[in-house]
Amino acid sequence: MPKTRTEKIENIQTRITQLENERKRLIQQQKEQERKDRTRRLIERGSILESLLDNAEAMSNEDIKELLQRALSPPVTAQNQPEPSKVISLNPLV
Repeated sequence: MPKTRTEKIENIQTRITQLENERKRLIQQQKEQERKDRTRRLIERGSILESLLDNAEAMSNEDIKELLQRALSPPVTAQNQPEPSKVISLNPLV
């Protein structure tokens, strides 16, 4: 016996709901995998950093951040030095 149009509509609506739920589940799995990948990457990079620094465990996070900022900033050359008139002195006597 052929299905009525109402039954067909209900079946299609049920299928749409199932597909939406599957989509949500897949998105959640993808986000979870991305978090796991990021965590692994951070742990590995932290391990590399600690293996290259003497006494890294005694350094604070701020110390390591400052060290990396200094190491990765471009070297000061005559080309990128500020002009003397643009240098701001923190010494009130100057």
